[in-house]
Amino acid sequence: MNIGIFGGSFDPPHLEHVRLAAAAVESLNLDKLFVVPAHTPPHKKDKVLSSDEDRLEMCRIAFNDCPRTEVSDCEIRQGGTSYTYLTCRRFRELYPSAKLFWLVGTDMLRDFPTWRNPEEILSLAALAVCARAEKPGWTEKELKDFTARFKTDFAIIRYDGKDVSSTEVRVLAAAGEDVISLVGAKTAEYIRKNRLYEIPHTREALLLEKPSRRAHSIRVALFAAEYAAKFGISEKQAVTAALFHDCAKNLPSDSPRLEGFTPPSGVPAAVVHQYAGAYVAEHAFGISDGEILDAIRYHTSGRENMSLLGKLIFLADMLESGRDFEGVEELRAAFWKDKDSLDECLYLALSHMLNYLADEGKEAYPLTRKAYEFIEKEIRNKTERRTNNV
Repeated sequence: MNIGIFGGSFDPPHLEHVRLAAAAVESLNLDKLFVVPAHTPPHKKDKVLSSDEDRLEMCRIAFNDCPRTEVSDCEIRQGGTSYTYLTCRRFRELYPSAKLFWLVGTDMLRDFPTWRNPEEILSLAALAVCARAEKPGWTEKELKDFTARFKTDFAIIRYDGKDVSSTEVRVLAAAGEDVISLVGAKTAEYIRKNRLYEIPHTREALLLEKPSRRAHSIRVALFAAEYAAKFGISEKQAVTAALFHDCAKNLPSDSPRLEGFTPPSGVPAAVVHQYAGAYVAEHAFGISDGEILDAIRYHTSGRENMSLLGKLIFLADMLESGRDFEGVEELRAAFWKDKDSLDECLYLALSHMLNYLADEGKEAYPLTRKAYEFIEKEIRNKTERRTNNV
């Protein structure tokens, strides 16, 4: 008997999850596939998920027509952190003589050595791997690395999955976009009806922007959401700040939404919209979170002693996937490299901005200069502390 186990947050389940499940049933000749929503994923302990009930129900809807597939609430009933080795133990007790497969994508395969008790997992179940937007030849390399590390191989699911994430669905739903193509009509309707990822007034705010600017705002939100949890930042705060950050960018100066707004003196024209955006977000759309408003207020110029959210929005605005200025790839590489801090990338980004302004013969806005000097001092002090502790 062949049993597959497909664990995850499923917040929400999307069509790539469903296609992977169907491909696994076929490729592995499964008698049964269990979809297991986690209670608290180990790698997302600080992340706020949708309710257990909503995620279970979305899974039931999404996988309803997938052959030989059943949604299990075992991890949710267990509570606590949902470790894979514990779930494998449960299924081994239920199916002592079955061949167990734990389904993963290639992204999780590469993280597998960091999981809790990986050797025990492999003593209970084989990994079954699905490619996620991989280049040809990935199988040989990954098998070589995996067998060298664990002295066993993994099964292949014959399906090349698209690079779709639940984070993308949440951001698009928050922006008021149609997510049917990503999750299917029934799951999309459940999300809409229960307002799962809704952020009030985002659609209204985005419609104030030109289409190209609106697309940029959504890309900023996608970038910010992807990395928020890694830095201990609330995803909802990050997405809210990103989706509203340019809400005044295309407003005429005589717009009723700007009634009562006065920018600080001496602000360059290219920077005014950050102050106007914070004003409109607060007074027209009711955003009261001071940290979100500050992230909007300084997303173009930066400032000294920025919050983590402020740093993330500043960098997301500068580095989102649509940006193509000279040097952007180096800055993105610096962002991805420094997983424990945003400071090094922020320093490089501010340095790049000041150099660009100097090359263009333009005066740097004082807040940007102060932001650069502050973060340069912070990095220097951090380096000195590390040196003294050696």
